[in-house]
Amino acid sequence: MSEILSSPSEFNSQVDRSIEQAHQALGRRQKDDGHWVFELEADATIPAEYILLEHFLDRIDAEKEEKIGHYLRRIQGAHGGWPLYHDGGFDLSATVKAYFALKALGDSPDAPHMRAARAAILQHGGAERSNVFTRIQLALFGEVPWDAVPVMPVELMLLSRKAFVSLWNMSYWSRTVIAPLLVLGALKPVARNPRNIHVQELFVTPPGQIRDWIRGPYRSWWGRFFKYLDVILRKTEPYFPKKTHQKAINKAISFIEERLSAGGLGAIYPAMANVIMMYRTLGVSDSDPKAAQAWQAVQDLLVEKNGEIYCQPCVSPVWDTGLSGLAMLEAASGPKATKREETMTALKKSAAWLREHQILDVKGDWVINAPTLRPGGWAFQYENDYYPDVDDTAVVGMLLHRLDAAGNEEAIARAREWIIGMQSTNGGWGAFDIDNDLDFLNYIPFADHGALLDPPTADVSARCISFLSQLGHVEDREVIEKGITYLRNEQEPEGSWFGRWGTNYIYGTWSVLCGLNIAGVAYSDPMIVRAVQWLKSVQREDGGWGEDCASYEGARHGVYKTSLPTQTAWAVLALMAVGERECDAVKRGIAYLAAAQDEKGEWHEEPYNAVGFPKVFYLRYHGYKQFFPLMALSRYRNLGSSNSGRVEFGF
Repeated sequence: MSEILSSPSEFNSQVDRSIEQAHQALGRRQKDDGHWVFELEADATIPAEYILLEHFLDRIDAEKEEKIGHYLRRIQGAHGGWPLYHDGGFDLSATVKAYFALKALGDSPDAPHMRAARAAILQHGGAERSNVFTRIQLALFGEVPWDAVPVMPVELMLLSRKAFVSLWNMSYWSRTVIAPLLVLGALKPVARNPRNIHVQELFVTPPGQIRDWIRGPYRSWWGRFFKYLDVILRKTEPYFPKKTHQKAINKAISFIEERLSAGGLGAIYPAMANVIMMYRTLGVSDSDPKAAQAWQAVQDLLVEKNGEIYCQPCVSPVWDTGLSGLAMLEAASGPKATKREETMTALKKSAAWLREHQILDVKGDWVINAPTLRPGGWAFQYENDYYPDVDDTAVVGMLLHRLDAAGNEEAIARAREWIIGMQSTNGGWGAFDIDNDLDFLNYIPFADHGALLDPPTADVSARCISFLSQLGHVEDREVIEKGITYLRNEQEPEGSWFGRWGTNYIYGTWSVLCGLNIAGVAYSDPMIVRAVQWLKSVQREDGGWGEDCASYEGARHGVYKTSLPTQTAWAVLALMAVGERECDAVKRGIAYLAAAQDEKGEWHEEPYNAVGFPKVFYLRYHGYKQFFPLMALSRYRNLGSSNSGRVEFGF
C-alpha cells in the first residue's frame, strides 16, 4: 500500500483499475429487470425459529432442516453459545433457540457442541433468564407456562392512539409482530412437536417452581409501574368480557389480513411466522389462500449455498437497488469513466423498476399521524405497501433525480411531498412513523429489547436532508433547517453521530456529513470540524477504518481489530463530502480499498455492518462491501477532475 501512495501516477492508475473491475462486478449482479438484491443475514435466531416453526406445525422438511443445521453448527462461537453477530460474545437467548432447534432436528444432547451450549446457558442463568421472545417460543412448545410471558391482552387491539398504551403508539415492526402474537397469547396453543422434543435441561430452576418470571433490573420507575400493572392484569384478564375478548381477536385478524400480501405481514420474518402459527391455531387449513400465501412468503426468505440454508429476516431489493444504482452512476460519471452508455441503459431499467414499486395508492399505518398526506414512498422490500420508509424513499429519490430529473419528475415530486410530511416535531425523521417517541413504552415487560419505538434518528434524518437539499427547492429550506438543528443537537461529544441502522458511529457520521454538505453548511462549522477530527482519529494504521457491533454495547466508538471495506468506504465518503479529498487520511483510505479488492473486483468481510435493534438483533448486508467501496473510489476519482472540488449530490 505504501508503494501505491509513493507514486501518484501508479496510485491513480490502480484506482482506475479498481473502479473498472468493481463496476463490472456490480453490473454482473444486476437482475434482468434492472434491480439488485443481495443477501441479508441476521444471527442464529431466525434460522432456529424457522426450524421450530416447522416443528410447531408438524410440517418438517428434513433435508432443508439439516442444511440449516449445518449453518447453525458452523456459526457457533468458541464460548459454546451463539453470538448476535460475527465474532460477538455469548448471547443467552440466541443460544437457547439454536440449541432447541438443533435438538429438534436430531442432534444428541451429548454431542460436544450441544454440551458446550448447554453448559454456557446454565452458567448464564439458564433459559429462564432468556428474553421475552425466546420465552414465547418456549411457551408455544409447553416448555414454560404462559405465566413466563408478560401479559399482553388481545384487547389492546381495541385501543385508539389516544390510549395510554396503544399499538398505534408503537413502531411498525412492533405492530405487525404483536397483532398475531396477541391472538396466540389469547388462545395459548401448544406446538404439534411431532418428535416430542423438550429442553428442560436448559433451566437452572424447573419452570414449574418459578414464581416471578418478570423482574429487574428496571431502568426507571416506569419499569416498576408496568411490573405492577402486569401483576394486576394477570389477576383480572380472566374476567374480561368474552364478547369483548372475541371482538378483539376479530379486530386483530382484520388488521392482519388487511395488510397481508405476497411479501407477508410487514415483510419481516417474526410477524410472518406469527401469522402462520395464528392461522394454524385458528384451525385454518394450510391450503387456504391466505395461509398458503403466508407460508410462501417465509419460504422466499430462505437462502441456500454451499450446502447450507439460513433464513433472512427480510429482503432488501429497493435499498440494494438504490445504493447499487448510485454506485454505478458514480462509476459512470466523470471524464475518465468507461462504459457510460452501457451503464446508463442498465440504470434506466433500474429507474423503471423503482417507479413501478413506488407506493402511490395505499395509505399505510403512517396515516395515523398524517391523515391528509398523500402516499409517495418506497418500502424496503418487494412488497410492503403499508410500511414504506423515508430512508429508502430518500435514496431512491436521489438516484432518480441524478439519473433523469425531468423523466422522473412525478415520482420525485411525490417522494418529496411524502418525506416533508413525515418530518417529526423535533425536526428529525423516524424511519416509518412520525413522532413515534413515547419512550415510556420501552419499559413495558414485553419490550425488554428496548426497541418498541421508531423515534427520529440522525442517519435517517440526514438522508432526508440530503434528498431535499439535492432537489434544491427554496420553499423547503425551513424543513431542512429544522433537520439541521436536530442533527446539531444529536452530535456526540467526541464529534460522531450514532448510526441507528448501520454500524455504527462511522455510518452515522458519514450519513450526517453527506447531508450537511449538500445542505450548504460551511466546512468550518464546529460540528463538521469535530466530526472530521474524530474520523481521522479512529483511522487504522493500514489506512482503513473498522467498527463492529460491539460499539452498540459500550465498546469504543469507531474502532475494531481490523479494517473493513464497508466502514472504510463510509469514512472516506464522509471526509470527501466536506472538502477533505486531498488529505492524507482519504488517500490512505482509498489505497486500502484498492489493495483489499480481489481479482474479481469484489471485497470481502465477515463482521456485521448493520443493526435491527441495538444489543438484540444485528444484520449483515452482503451488498454493502460491494457497492460502497465502488462509490468511494469513483467519488475520489471524479472529484479529482471536478471544477468545484465539491460533492454536488446528497450521497
